[in-house]
Amino acid sequence: MLTIYNTLTRTKQPFKPLHEGRVGMYVCGPTVYGDGHLGHARPAITFDILFRYLKHLGYKVRYVRNITDVGHLEHDADEGEDKIAKKARLEQLEPMEVVQHYLTRYHKAMEALGVLPPSIEPHASGHIIEQIEYIKKILDAGYAYVSEGSVYFDVPKFNAEHPYGKLSGRNVDELLSTTRALDGQSEKRNPADFALWKKAAPEHIMHWPSPWSEGFPGWHLECSTMSEKYLGETFDIHGGGMDLMFPHHECEIAQSVAHNGHDSVRYWMHNNMITINGKKMGKSLGNFITLDEFFNGTHPLLEQPYSPMTIRFFILQAHYRGTVDFSNEALQASEKALARMLEGYRRLRELKPSDKSTIDVAGIREKCYEAMDDDLNTPVLIAHLFDALRLVNSVKDGKATATQEDIDTLRDIFDTFLVDILGIRTEITDAADPEALAPFEGAVDLVLEMRSKAKADKDWATSDLIRDRLAALGFTIKDTKEGAEWSLAK
Repeated sequence: MLTIYNTLTRTKQPFKPLHEGRVGMYVCGPTVYGDGHLGHARPAITFDILFRYLKHLGYKVRYVRNITDVGHLEHDADEGEDKIAKKARLEQLEPMEVVQHYLTRYHKAMEALGVLPPSIEPHASGHIIEQIEYIKKILDAGYAYVSEGSVYFDVPKFNAEHPYGKLSGRNVDELLSTTRALDGQSEKRNPADFALWKKAAPEHIMHWPSPWSEGFPGWHLECSTMSEKYLGETFDIHGGGMDLMFPHHECEIAQSVAHNGHDSVRYWMHNNMITINGKKMGKSLGNFITLDEFFNGTHPLLEQPYSPMTIRFFILQAHYRGTVDFSNEALQASEKALARMLEGYRRLRELKPSDKSTIDVAGIREKCYEAMDDDLNTPVLIAHLFDALRLVNSVKDGKATATQEDIDTLRDIFDTFLVDILGIRTEITDAADPEALAPFEGAVDLVLEMRSKAKADKDWATSDLIRDRLAALGFTIKDTKEGAEWSLAK
């Protein structure tokens, strides 16, 4: 049975969906105001794995991933200029032009990384009416107040009746005493209160009419509103990066309890962060690397380009709740490991059965399922796949034999876990356009046939010339008892 770590209870729990055979899953998506970076890739890949595995187990999954295109302010969740509006003003564009530009780039990067699209991808700006109605109900329940045209959630009043801070473990009294003063915070009764609706300043270009003012919704509100709209008052899984645990997800919990009278989420899941050489990634530190820079190798910290599948494999080699530290050495090691895995997958397709087997494939599939059922333990799953890969290579190299049944079992294991669940593309290239080198496959095979004929004719000069020229073009040639094999050099 699948068990997942529930951040709220801080325990692994057996996964039992609210409705038999169906799963509702909501994941905080990107704020589309800048180029995607490595930190964006991790939650996308983490919850793509969960999405894939739940579907593999037979569940019908409604996966909702939101797009924050309004309300994410520059300095604080409640203060400063809207980040998208600022870009629009500086670049003299409509805000939705900015959104569309970066959203298109984000989708392209996600497709390259093998991330499946969600079932629904709602935009905050497309649900203004629903957010206004949501605020009205919180006001009616007495957990919010209007101040100078803005609406704020009353954290101390809520905390007097419900525990605020239970997800992140924050102490409200300590929070109230340490919250820093911000411009405009005098509108709030308490520093910890957060905005449900903000009155727009005259220069603010993204605003809508409401009963309280011409303004815009607070950042936290969109997720509570859209998750309920598409998944109901109670749903199974809410996910996101650990950096969203406070204040974003904590505020979501408070909003939903104030609105509905009960918690909405049954399982909270959070992926950990990616650091670069032990430091948090950030533009001010000069270590902010976009996904495009990874794919093209254009950032000064990168020694080479790294393909999308290398990035994906690198992330999956660590458990989603553990920290991943980027370095060129770590990515190069992942690149080599992935190359071994893909070469083994190719060799698996060429295995020839024997009447008797000298390998033992029993239990490998079960071990793979056990790894995935143990809170999506992808590094252990990958270790089991490498164990299976050693069996493949021993048979291919003539050191062992396998029956057709064993070969079929190995193929099923790799197709199921490597391809379907881990989402690793197995073409000869893992570039953003995996079909780019497909025409080379037949051409290289033809050239190798010519080399085999040269060897048969003892024309060693021609044989060596073909091998060396292919190597210079980036292909690795390996001579075996059954003939020459080739792979794309890494």
